[in-house]
Amino acid sequence: MDLNIRILDIVAIIIYLVVMIGIGVYFSRRNKTTEEYFVGNRAFPGWVIGLSMLGTIISSATFLALPAAAYVLDWRQLSVNLVLPFVAIIAIVIFIPFFRQGNLTSAFEYLGRRYGVAPRLYGACSFIVLQLIRMAQILFLVALPIEFLTGAPIELVIIGSGVFIAFYTIAGGIEAVIWTDVIQAIILIVGGLLCFIIIASDLPGGFGQIIEIGKANEKFSLGSFEWNLGERTFWTVLILGVVNWLMIYGGDQNMVQRYAAARSMREARKATALYSVIALPMWVLFFFVGTSLFAYYATFHDPNVIELEADQVLPYFILSKIPAGVAGIVISAVLAAAMSSLDSGINAISTVTVIDLMKPFQKKKYDDTYYLKAARLIAVISTVIVVLGAITFSQIEKESMNDVSLIVTSLFGGCLMGLFMLGFFVRRINGKSATMAMLLAILFNVYLGLSALSWLPESITLNLHSYWVGAAVNAFFIIVALVFSFLFRKKESNLAGLTVWTMKNK
Repeated sequence: MDLNIRILDIVAIIIYLVVMIGIGVYFSRRNKTTEEYFVGNRAFPGWVIGLSMLGTIISSATFLALPAAAYVLDWRQLSVNLVLPFVAIIAIVIFIPFFRQGNLTSAFEYLGRRYGVAPRLYGACSFIVLQLIRMAQILFLVALPIEFLTGAPIELVIIGSGVFIAFYTIAGGIEAVIWTDVIQAIILIVGGLLCFIIIASDLPGGFGQIIEIGKANEKFSLGSFEWNLGERTFWTVLILGVVNWLMIYGGDQNMVQRYAAARSMREARKATALYSVIALPMWVLFFFVGTSLFAYYATFHDPNVIELEADQVLPYFILSKIPAGVAGIVISAVLAAAMSSLDSGINAISTVTVIDLMKPFQKKKYDDTYYLKAARLIAVISTVIVVLGAITFSQIEKESMNDVSLIVTSLFGGCLMGLFMLGFFVRRINGKSATMAMLLAILFNVYLGLSALSWLPESITLNLHSYWVGAAVNAFFIIVALVFSFLFRKKESNLAGLTVWTMKNK
């Protein structure tokens, strides 16, 4: 297929990229300590943090993968996000005070204080692995429209994109990450709206035609409401959403780092409320873009589309149907969606590695400059791993990257949600009970993962949809930990400020 590079698109993209580099260079001169590099001296207003959360969580997995999921199937994967407003209320009332009152930098410092070393290490390592996989998915997705635009091999696109994002992230620290996230979130919203408006205006029947074609092909379906553990039903995806959002709000380093970076408890809560109000309508918008694309190509048949993977349909539409200059803005939105998640992930991995895996275990006392240099080196290593992972994703078959993302989160998320929730709400769970239950849950997770991948003999394989694995592992951990808490009960340690029952000023 012949997609020509247009000068106005290139100009729009270059302007955007220059601004991102400028922000990184500007803030590079202000990062002299790890406190500045990791949490920006805890001085950000709520509206900035809220938009940064939006940019971080709503990635190119939103801009490209959600439309792809709606295009190829229906809206059932939206169900994972329907619980967000309810979990957000819990976060605002309960979770944020835990991380604010302890002056924490890492989410897993809480696990260390609550349970001891082993759960803290498990939490930190699990987060790092999940982030590396997630960022590799995102980098692959952002490479698709650039590959279309330039005609360059996708491997070179992935390498170039990864290096560019790493530069301003490593240079500018969390301040560059948060302020670029704000710009990227705004561009992301504008880009999504432009796609929808252009599709609807091109269709003879406009918005009504999208609804008509969508209904006729059951594109607005949220999936079967049958209770079936082996299928991707509404309930399967909804329960996955509960586990997912409890983990994100209650223990994901990207969110916790933003709670910590806010200038006050009130601003942290304001940020979380702002993000939660905007996020769900954003997801609905991008699912609607996918349904609109289906209606568009059902009306205007294009033989090229048949040859494309689901994740490539929107980039193809952007570059073939959207006017020059405007397409550049939309492509910038795709880049923004990826960059806002990748820069946050790189910075978060650096933070967790230094705070949870280096400082507590180095007998020799190093000064802050040493750890600042270490954080930047870790960011470089993380970028290399992510680039290699993205190249791998470009070579495997998949329904859509959103489906892959949900499976990965479920298979590799482990029992982190259970660790945080029991820590917050159950006083009787001690470090020994939590650690023993955690080890058994890891083994159970491995078994379920192997079953979901069909790598075990059929006689010992549990027929459980991969989406269910995360919920099952966390439920297993919670039950076993509660049992162990009765078997290995000992004198209660000091839990001041570590549970909802022992919070200060409760």
